[in-house]
Amino acid sequence: MSDYSRRNIIAAGAMAAAASAATAAHAASFGNPDRPPQGRRNLANAIAGEDPGPQNPTLAGQFPSFQDPPATDVAGMDLFWASFSNAHKRIQSGGWAREVTQADFAISEAVSGVNMRLGPGGVRELHWHQQAEWAVMTDGKCRITVLDGDGRAAVRDVKEGDLWYFPPGLPHSLQGIGSSGAEFTLVFDNGRASEFNTLMLTEWMAHTPPEILAQNFGMPERVFQNIPMDNLWIYQAKDPVPPLAEAQRAVASPLGEPEFEFTFSMGEMKANKVTKGGSVKIVDTRNFPISKTIAAALVTIKPGGLRELHWHPNADEWQYYIKGQARMTVFNTGPRAMTADFRAGDLGYVKKSFGHYVQNTGTEDLVFLEIFKADRFQEVSLAQWLACTPPELVAQHTNMDPSLIRQFSKARWDVLPA
Repeated sequence: MSDYSRRNIIAAGAMAAAASAATAAHAASFGNPDRPPQGRRNLANAIAGEDPGPQNPTLAGQFPSFQDPPATDVAGMDLFWASFSNAHKRIQSGGWAREVTQADFAISEAVSGVNMRLGPGGVRELHWHQQAEWAVMTDGKCRITVLDGDGRAAVRDVKEGDLWYFPPGLPHSLQGIGSSGAEFTLVFDNGRASEFNTLMLTEWMAHTPPEILAQNFGMPERVFQNIPMDNLWIYQAKDPVPPLAEAQRAVASPLGEPEFEFTFSMGEMKANKVTKGGSVKIVDTRNFPISKTIAAALVTIKPGGLRELHWHPNADEWQYYIKGQARMTVFNTGPRAMTADFRAGDLGYVKKSFGHYVQNTGTEDLVFLEIFKADRFQEVSLAQWLACTPPELVAQHTNMDPSLIRQFSKARWDVLPA
């Protein structure tokens, strides 16, 4: 064998050894990219990972990803988990309500949420807000009344899966109907908005001089002598709820019906996307024109499915988990990444343009709402972005074979598997 051939063999062997070492090093760090290394897998001694101090096991058990985060989590982030389940209820004769505002959920700047129950005949008294109110029915039936800015009234009955939207300043009421009443979740397009700080009919009348009330309504002062001195908020109606048609006749105006419909049946709409992994329904101004400040998506993920890696370029995302259980990792600059767990009644929040995914970690369908303070739903898919970028350029970023990158789907799947 010549010296030249021998040198080639030695050089080739050295290159192979180096490649093998590099591959081994990469394998050791894959899924654990940061220095110093993160996660339980890096413990030098198992005892260091124990937690013998004071604990609330019930609470800790709700957050397995906080107790034992994946090795890809790094640094800290603003807490993006909250829940109606630990929010204080205000209970009155006609029902109850609980809320999560920015005061409780610091990251939630764009919207606040209220969970409310009205028993059969229970009434949320006549009132209005400085913010828009978007709502989803989660149980039972409810009657809504509203007057638009041109003096046109509407009365509607809504059921589970239906939505309503009241623009800022429009006066309205809510009443549970049927044998089970109603439960729903309200979203206000301001993180500081509170259900306990609304403009209510009873309070305004009680704080208006009697002679002014008399002049305003063209009635003697004595007509108003029994008005409530305290607000009603949520009360039990004494009279039965009249049939819908009768209520609509009573408020009929010569001006006709409002220009825009205040309600929408999300439960009955066809899904925008259906895959093997689940489905997505999108509601925004394209199919619910009056909802100018709130866009929404109802997401269903089957067991083992994944809400694909994505972000939203136009608005923060407020999440309301309705059914099942989930795990979500949120990615930010820094790098920073954190994983949290969610169950029915919980709330999540993802800042505009932060990357994230949602994984169904349970044995039943995961159902949750994505809410955006925007007129339209917008989304960027990581896989679609890379599929729509020159393969050679992506290959330089990922050390992947361009032929594999060409297999990425140019369609946005939303929920996987496709």
